[in-house]
Amino acid sequence: MALEFNDNSFQFEVLNAEKLSVVDFWAEWCGPCRTISPIIEELAKDYEGQVNIGKVNVDHNPQLSINYNITNIPVILFFKDGQVVDKQVGAVPKEILNKKIQANL
Repeated sequence: MALEFNDNSFQFEVLNAEKLSVVDFWAEWCGPCRTISPIIEELAKDYEGQVNIGKVNVDHNPQLSINYNITNIPVILFFKDGQVVDKQVGAVPKEILNKKIQANL
């Protein structure tokens, strides 16, 4: 199951993580976000224990959206060693996200 990151947990669970973190910035009202949500859940199962995969609700965590200049959703950011190493804007097939994860492991 995908993790739920928020303004309070983000530093510890994503930026200080020793492994790759994949973060889906989304909102309940966003159609493409609902399309990609099952893919995020599948990836969380596929990479359990290897990669932190989770979501940030932009409506509930506005500071994170500001910090990472999130102006469109869904946006998926890939973090390694506390830095953004890749980015995907919009809903895409699982294979694309899988390739990005593999490239950053």
